[in-house]
Amino acid sequence: MPDAFGDVPPQLMALWATPRDDAPDQVEVYPEHWTALSVFLAMQTQWRVGFGGETGLDYSALPMVYDCMGIEPGEKSAVFDALRQLEIETLTVWAKEKKDG
Repeated sequence: MPDAFGDVPPQLMALWATPRDDAPDQVEVYPEHWTALSVFLAMQTQWRVGFGGETGLDYSALPMVYDCMGIEPGEKSAVFDALRQLEIETLTVWAKEKKDG
């Protein structure tokens, strides 16, 4: 799965999602979503965690991630909106997995 720097290493993908027997080996990502997905993957070490588990991403690291990935100023707002959607969906899936546990 390519990102801004090439392929995403399997070790990074392993941190992002817990493999399941019914999970596909590959997923389709539209080209216009690569930047947001790449930023999301780069932020995977930035989860805030409370007593109840993950609460969201620590956005204080986002400016550095944007700079390192070469995100243009005009792209930042749209990338942030997409990043928030990925964050919300991830938290939703994790909450369901905890509940179904």
